[in-house]
Amino acid sequence: MNNSDLANALLQACQRRGIMLATAESCTGGMIIAALTDIAGSSAMVDRGFITYSNEAKMEMLGVSAATLDAHGAVSRETVLEMAAGALVRSQAGLALAVTGIAGPGGGSAEKPVGLVWFGIAITGRPVVAERQLFADNGRDFIRRETVRHALELGLRALA
Repeated sequence: MNNSDLANALLQACQRRGIMLATAESCTGGMIIAALTDIAGSSAMVDRGFITYSNEAKMEMLGVSAATLDAHGAVSRETVLEMAAGALVRSQAGLALAVTGIAGPGGGSAEKPVGLVWFGIAITGRPVVAERQLFADNGRDFIRRETVRHALELGLRALA
C-alpha cells in the first residue's frame, strides 16, 4: 500500500472505532497529519497535529520534561513516549502517533545515526508503546517518507 492508501485505511479504522486521531511530529514536520488531511472527510477522524520540531515545542505543546530531554535527547524512546502521551492528553483523540528522529543529512552520531526514528503510539486506556526503526540513509526525503509510511502502519496495527 502507498501512503495515501495507508492513511485512508487508518482513517477508516478510526471511524469504525469511533475515535479521533492526533499526531506529534518532529522529524516529519507535519507530513503524517498532511497525509491524513489530504483525504476528503478526514475532519471527522482527525483532531489535530502537533509539529514539535524544537525541544521547546516538545516541552510547551506536549509536556515533554526537560529532564527527559537532558538525559536522553530528543531522539529517544523516553522522549517519544512522552510525546505520544502528551498528544493524547492535549487532544480529543483516542489514538496519538508520535515520531522523532534524525532525517539527515547531518545531525547523526555513532549512537544515533542518520535514519534513526523513534515511534510512539498512545491509545486511550492502554500503555503507551514505542518502537525504534533504523532506515537506510538514502537521503532526507526517503527517511521522512518511510517514517510517514511506518507511522501509518503502526497506527493501523494498533487499531487492528
